[in-house]
Amino acid sequence: MATDRVRIQQPVKFGDDFELDPISYELRRAGIPIKLEPTPFGILALLVEQRGALVSRQQIVERIWGKGVFLDTDNSINGGIRKIRQALHDDPENPKFVQTVTGRGYRFVAPVEENKPQTQATPTLAVLQSPKGESKIEPSPSSRLRPALTIAAFLVLVAVLVLWLVPAISHRTTASAPIRSIAVLPLDNLSGDSSQDYFADAMTDELITDLAKVHALRVTSRTTITLYKHTNKPLPEIARELNVDAIVEGSVMRSGQRVRITAQLIHAPADQHVWAESYERDLGDALRLQSDVAQAITQQVRAQLTPELKEQFSGTRPVDPEAYDAYLKGRYYLYNQDPTGPGVLDQAKTNFEEAIRKDPNFSSAYSGLAEAYIFLVIFGRGQITAADGYQLARNAVQKALELDPNNGEAYNALGELSWYADLDWKAAGRLFNKALALAPSYSCAHEDRAMLMALMGNRDEALMELEKVKQIVPGPDSLGIESAVYFQLRDWEHLRGLSQARLASDPNDSNAHADMGTAYEGTGKLPEAIAEYQKAVELSNGDLDRVASLGHAYAAIGNRAEAQKILHDIEEKSKSGKASPYLAATIYAGLGQKDKAMGLIEEAYREKSLDVAWILKSDVRTDNLRSDPRFQTLLRRVGLQN
Repeated sequence: MATDRVRIQQPVKFGDDFELDPISYELRRAGIPIKLEPTPFGILALLVEQRGALVSRQQIVERIWGKGVFLDTDNSINGGIRKIRQALHDDPENPKFVQTVTGRGYRFVAPVEENKPQTQATPTLAVLQSPKGESKIEPSPSSRLRPALTIAAFLVLVAVLVLWLVPAISHRTTASAPIRSIAVLPLDNLSGDSSQDYFADAMTDELITDLAKVHALRVTSRTTITLYKHTNKPLPEIARELNVDAIVEGSVMRSGQRVRITAQLIHAPADQHVWAESYERDLGDALRLQSDVAQAITQQVRAQLTPELKEQFSGTRPVDPEAYDAYLKGRYYLYNQDPTGPGVLDQAKTNFEEAIRKDPNFSSAYSGLAEAYIFLVIFGRGQITAADGYQLARNAVQKALELDPNNGEAYNALGELSWYADLDWKAAGRLFNKALALAPSYSCAHEDRAMLMALMGNRDEALMELEKVKQIVPGPDSLGIESAVYFQLRDWEHLRGLSQARLASDPNDSNAHADMGTAYEGTGKLPEAIAEYQKAVELSNGDLDRVASLGHAYAAIGNRAEAQKILHDIEEKSKSGKASPYLAATIYAGLGQKDKAMGLIEEAYREKSLDVAWILKSDVRTDNLRSDPRFQTLLRRVGLQN
C-alpha cells in the first residue's frame, strides 16, 4: 500500500518555487510561508510522500484521523484538497500538482526534489572515563536540553491540532453571525463514473429548489452557481462575489440504488465550519433525503419554517427509483444544457415522459414536462406549433398541480402560459406571485415577473423586481435579464450600456450584439445598428430574429435589395412553420408596406406567436406602425393599451 512508504523527514521542493517543510510544518513559496491549516497540510504531506501513486480517501482518513474513526470525514477531505489547490494555485481541470482520480482518490503528479542535508557543526560531546576504564560518551549540556525541547514542541503542535480539530470535528457549532443568504456550490460527483455527473448537478438543483422555499433565506440561483463548478477560489472570495453569508458544499455518491449526500455549511466571511452531516437513502427516497438536508441547513441558520413548508418537507413521498433517475436527467438537459443545442429539449421531454410512465403520480415530472414543451415552442425553431406546444404544456401543468398544489414551478409554468398563450397579463402576474409565495428565492419567477411588469409599463415595480433578481443572480449572469427589462421599457441608453458591459465580458455574445443593435436603432444610429446585427447573425449561426433585424435595418436605411433578399428567405421559412409571420412583418414595415406588415402581425396574433406576447409593444422595428389605428386596436385587444 502507498502509506507503507517512509514519511518525509526533511524539506522537499516541487514546482518552480514551492517547498514543503515537515520539520517547521510549513509550506513555503520562494521562501515565504503560505497559510495552510493542519489537515490540508497533512494531506499534502501524504500525497507528496506517495508522489506518483494513487492515495485513496481511506488512506487519507487513516493518516489524518486514524483507523476506526467514525467521524464524517468526506467534507474535511474535500475542503482540505480545495485549500491545497488554493495554496498551490492548482487548476483541478488541468492539475500541475494534485490530480483527482474520480471515485478512487488523489495523486501528486509534480516532480519532487529532496533537499540535501546541510553540513552542520558536530554537537559538542564530552568523553569521560568510566570507573572501569571504558570510554563513555556524554552529551553536552545543550544536547541534554534537546529531548525536553522536542517534547515541548510536540505538545505545542498537539495543542494546535486539538484547538483546530475540535471545532472541525464537531458536526454542529454555532455561526458567530446571522446567516440570511446562502449559496449551494455544485456537489462533487464521488461515484467514480463521469457519466453520473448529471446526477450530481441535478441533485444540486434540487437542493437549491428546496432551500429557495425558505422565506427567511435568500438563495443564489442555479444558473449562477454553475460558474463555480470545480473552482479553487477561497470560500470567502466566492461569498463576496455572490454577496452571501454562507456556503453549502458537499458531495454525492451513488452506488446502484443507494444515494449518499454529504454536505457542510460554512460561515463564509470567516471560513468558519458551522455544520456537517451525511445522509444515505434508497434512490426512491431521495426526495426525503433532500428535504432532510434542507431542513438541517435551515435549523443551523436559525431560519423559521412556515407550518405549510414544514408539512411539505415532512410529507415528501417516495418515488419510483427509475422515475426519479429519468426526472433528474430531464432536469439536467432542461437547465444545464444550451436549449438551442441539437436534441437537447427532445431529450429533456423524453426523460420527463419516461419518469411519468414509471411513476404517474410524480408531480415534479409533470411540471418539468410542461417547461420542456414551453421551451420547445420558444427555442424549437418550428419543431412544434405554439398552439400544440402550449396545450400539451397546459395539460402537464394542470396534472402537476392536481398531484401537488404546492408545486411552485408548476405555478410559474402556468403563469408563462397565461402570458404567452392567453395574453392574460393579470393572471400571469397572480401566478408568478403564487410561485414566489411558495418559493421566495425562485429566480425564474422573479425574472418572469420583472419582464412582465416592464411589458405592462410598470417601470418602478419592474425595477424593484429586477433588484431582487440581481440579489439571487448576482454578477454578469443578471445582465441578460436586466437587458430584457430595459428593452421592454424602451430605455435604449440603458440597454446600450448593459450591452457594452456584456460584450466587455464576452465579445462573442450574440444576444448582446443584437441588443446593442436595437439600442443603436432606437437612437437613430442605423449604420452602427447594421454592424451589430451582422455580428449577431454571424455569431448565432443565422438566428432568424437577428436576420430579420438586419433585414429591417437594411430596409430602413434604403438598401432595399439586401432587405428583399432576407425577406424572401424568411417568407420561405414561414411557409414551413420555421419562422413566425411577425418577422417578415418587421421587414415590410421597414420597406414602408404597412398593409402587408399589419396583415402578417394579425396572422402572428392568431398563431399565438411569442413575438406578439413578448415584444409587440416595445419592438423598435415596428415604430412606423404605431400611429396606425389597426396597430392601436391590436394593442387594446391584447390588453397592452388603455
